[in-house]
Amino acid sequence: MTKKLSALFIAFSITVMPALADEGMWLLPLIEKFNSKKLTELGFKLTPKEIYNINSSSLKDAVVHFGGGCTGEIISGEGLLLTNHHCGYGAIQKLSSVEHDYLQNGYWAMTRDQELPAQGLTVTFLESFTDVTDQVNAALVGKTDKAEISAAIKKTTEEIAAKAIAGNKFLNARVVPVYGGNAYYLVVNKTYTDIRFVGAPPSSIGKFGADTDNWMWPRHTGDFSMFRVYAGKDNNPADYSKDNVPYKPKKFFTISLKGINQNDFAMVMGYPGRTSRFMTSYEVKETSEISNAVSILARGVRQDVLMKDMLADPKVRLQYASKYAGSSNFWKKAIGMNETFKKLKVMERRAQEEKSFTDWVNKDASRVEKYGKALENIKTAVDGRASAQYLYKYLTETILNIEVTAVASHYADAISSYMMGDVESGNAKAKAVDARVKNFFVNYAPATDKKVAKAMMKLFKEKVRPEKLPSVYAKIEKEFNGDIDAYVDDMFNKTVFTSYESIQAALKADPKKLMTDPALNAGINFNQMLPSLMAELSKWGAIYSEGQKAYIAGLLEMRKGNPIYPDANSTMRMTYGKVLNYSPKDAVLFDYITTLDGVMEKEDPNNWEFVVPEKLKELYKKKDFGQYALPNGKMPLAFITNNDITGGNSGSPVINANGELIGTAFDGNWEAMSGDIIFEPNLQRCINVDIRYTLFIMEKFGGAGHLLKEMKIVK
Repeated sequence: MTKKLSALFIAFSITVMPALADEGMWLLPLIEKFNSKKLTELGFKLTPKEIYNINSSSLKDAVVHFGGGCTGEIISGEGLLLTNHHCGYGAIQKLSSVEHDYLQNGYWAMTRDQELPAQGLTVTFLESFTDVTDQVNAALVGKTDKAEISAAIKKTTEEIAAKAIAGNKFLNARVVPVYGGNAYYLVVNKTYTDIRFVGAPPSSIGKFGADTDNWMWPRHTGDFSMFRVYAGKDNNPADYSKDNVPYKPKKFFTISLKGINQNDFAMVMGYPGRTSRFMTSYEVKETSEISNAVSILARGVRQDVLMKDMLADPKVRLQYASKYAGSSNFWKKAIGMNETFKKLKVMERRAQEEKSFTDWVNKDASRVEKYGKALENIKTAVDGRASAQYLYKYLTETILNIEVTAVASHYADAISSYMMGDVESGNAKAKAVDARVKNFFVNYAPATDKKVAKAMMKLFKEKVRPEKLPSVYAKIEKEFNGDIDAYVDDMFNKTVFTSYESIQAALKADPKKLMTDPALNAGINFNQMLPSLMAELSKWGAIYSEGQKAYIAGLLEMRKGNPIYPDANSTMRMTYGKVLNYSPKDAVLFDYITTLDGVMEKEDPNNWEFVVPEKLKELYKKKDFGQYALPNGKMPLAFITNNDITGGNSGSPVINANGELIGTAFDGNWEAMSGDIIFEPNLQRCINVDIRYTLFIMEKFGGAGHLLKEMKIVK
């Protein structure tokens, strides 16, 4: 088994397609081997070891995994952290109230005492990133049974991770598969939990353009926020305490005000979440017709309900701002992805690649034995799981998004224990749920949730075959004459799960009575669909994984001789390219930079997405841009590069040839929304906030110029 895997992998010297200079999310330990020459050719001045080094400080020490879903960068020797506004959005929303709305109005801490603890937020630093493929393969020698192989991989990777941290309470480790399980890497991290909010502009700057401009270029969004990492006196992670001190980083970024020009070198380091560059034509069809199609429809319906209530009530707007933003971001991405799948003929291009692969396999009997069933297994799995995937997507995008039934479901185990007479167990289970639920109700509006429930239950009934509906729909037919609105009204009138206080009162009075609560019964009923669905998807998932692993292994062998990067998997990666304009269609050329002029051109005081703060208009009118203006007197705002990025790269540092910070990545562009599946070198662009605009807003607009004193800035 080991020899077979080793032969397939061939030491990372192969790739699916010849890699372009600006394509690839590269593994840090392999930069010196695969990217050093190209980096030098493009004008990069640092050595690979200055990017990634586990024995001394390097750029990787200034790049962090922010909150688990974004990237951030350390920009001072006192733990000051820069990321996107939309990355800090949830934390800022939790700190806000109607009286102190930091999302709407912005906020800047003028002293360290005013930096606000962001509960639940984490910042993770990479300690090391090591190839452990040989160790995993060694554990598989002589094993042929699939279950035995799976158990051996699990046991071995857990042992490798445990050994790596050797009882160090400040470290955590995991082994991640890459290339469809053809290789494994050990990732060792250190996570800090005392993170404090330092400042951000108002949403009218940080979210300027909102849904309309999302994924679009030209862009005029000041998408940034700042936090600070705090540590114990030993500089190690520590729970929040007033005695904690600002973290002293191994490395922080120097900030460049030199600006950017067309064809300048640009590098991005960060934590791209997930790509599917090995996706087959069958999966492209599934993604388009099931996953994306369901999300587009269901989220669109739900978001319309939320937005109507958010615009009508400031409290609801604050409560649902983060929920709406999280939903709408992928909703619009799915729309764009489906458009580009069709426009760029992604499915057809993948089918052609599969034909080339099949032709190559069929020329050699040994290849037929190893890879002959790879595509067949993938297609069999995709076809086989279609109905379950369809139902699962509608279930999770509609009725499982009804908040009152979801909250009630959390108490199901506790109430079951009460029913069996086990009061002690019931109390323990209820208490474990209470902390999460109490925080949930801070951002919950029953009236809004009721409207969502009606819309989601109707949509689910409309799109799912009658025999697949949960039994609650039969109850609606029998007791409410099929009137979903009447059923939902009755449920909300009778349930106790619309507030934390009413739940506690019911638990105290007689928890057994909660078994008749309509929201609890609906939640249990909805969730009862999941086990069989997950079992069905898991069955086909095993066949798919076997096919994908063989397909990727075959592609690796077929394309040997070229450098390779694996799909993104939330591990730190590096991508390099240039500041570069692009032409999305005939006779249209998009420049590589935007300025504050564009904000004023887009201003619409009657549209919340394009409101411009009065102070910003005053600064613009006076041309009070300080040291941040362009030579022509304009204020730079955003720029584009051809770096290969995806979700998770939000907040990533954009670095010039000297290793200095020139901007913060925050988006991709509409014309290349299929980029997670197939890279489009002529169209794919990374949209970035210019660091000069960030500092201008911070200093001139926000009055937080004191923060400049702790930064290292070069002109």
